Amino acid sequence: MARKELFKSLIALNQAELPFERIEREIILPKNPELIITVPGVRRAGKSSLLMLAVNKLLASGVKREQILWVNFDDERIVGMPTEELDEVLQAYREMYPEMSLKDVYMFFDEIQNVAGWDLFVLRVFKSYCEHVYVTGSNAKLLSSEISTALRGWTLDYEMLPLSFRELCRFKGIDADSYLESDKARRYAAMEEYIHGGAFPKVVLTSDQSLKLRLLQGYFNTMLFRDLVERHKIKNIEALRYFLKRVMLNLTKTTSINAIVNDMRSSGVTVSKDDLYDWADWAVDAYMFVRYPKYSASLVKENQSLRKYYMIDTGMRQAVLMPQSEDKGKLLENIVALELFRRRGADKKIFYWQDGHECDFVVQRDERVEEVIQVTWDMENEGAWRREIDGAKEAARGTRCNKLTIVTRDRKETIEEDGFRIEVMGVEEWLKH
Repeated sequence: MARKELFKSLIALNQAELPFERIEREIILPKNPELIITVPGVRRAGKSSLLMLAVNKLLASGVKREQILWVNFDDERIVGMPTEELDEVLQAYREMYPEMSLKDVYMFFDEIQNVAGWDLFVLRVFKSYCEHVYVTGSNAKLLSSEISTALRGWTLDYEMLPLSFRELCRFKGIDADSYLESDKARRYAAMEEYIHGGAFPKVVLTSDQSLKLRLLQGYFNTMLFRDLVERHKIKNIEALRYFLKRVMLNLTKTTSINAIVNDMRSSGVTVSKDDLYDWADWAVDAYMFVRYPKYSASLVKENQSLRKYYMIDTGMRQAVLMPQSEDKGKLLENIVALELFRRRGADKKIFYWQDGHECDFVVQRDERVEEVIQVTWDMENEGAWRREIDGAKEAARGTRCNKLTIVTRDRKETIEEDGFRIEVMGVEEWLKH
């Protein structure tokens, strides 16, 4: 089949499927963005589904099915096609709908990074023909930072992460705001799953526990090989796998690359410190981890500080490590770390505090610290209680912050001490506020 005819077939097949059957997400893509919409993010988080939801909203607003041009470049008949043949997408559509102006078309290019030179094609389409262009792609060849570089500032990014807790409730048919005792009980159980099992959409919709584990292990291996080994041509795969597991084990603690490389060398593994620094950076780029530096008024000290690493999904960590201990406090802190990452913007930075005491998170907006946050599973242990309170107070003093929060599994109270007011709240309440 000639390439143009293939594109006609793909466009028609996708139009015949409309509207798509998908569960709503919290992110809503704009109808008339005046920029190229790009959707980067972790694998299997629902990037393509977000485009499908955007199509559904367009149809609901009165856009005709014929105005939707959707091509998935992950088709084996397209992979490896030369750059110059990309224009046949437009030619195919014009022949299908000769009366339709391209400026009235909504173009969705899924996994277009599979074609070399895709960025110049997309930019030409946007500048010359159509201002409704939506792009998504795999992290193996397309990262958020590279999208912006390739398209020279013509993009608006909508980052996709695993489900938020409210989204998880929606996927499970649970009312996230109901005060009925039955719904509260369902939310409590859902929170347990969210903390321990993670929030990748397909995993959440899967009831079989062994299948959940296989899915999560498969996601990890795909990220390992596609986003790291193949992308960066890493030869020492077992050393890389060991390093990633070490970072996972160190959840909630500062991670010293020097300590890990020394440990690996003492075990007979030949690896350089520079390799491990690169691997850490690349794993963060691929959305396997998020990381936060230590708070400091000095930018130099901030950049030199050890980082804290958190997993993009708690369920993936559990599936890969299969830990013997419950790690529930670490997992709860990871949930808060990911939510802060989800809420961050161009004006917000996240740090941890470490001086005489420790505080899990320092949230800075512009030049002002707006909140310090501690995370603990419960406050039953008097020593742990005191550490959380003292750490929050020290961080508040050091940053001149007057909003102090302690997130727990489900405890709620207000503590007033030394002129500070500390709000203690359960994680479900905190996620909603």
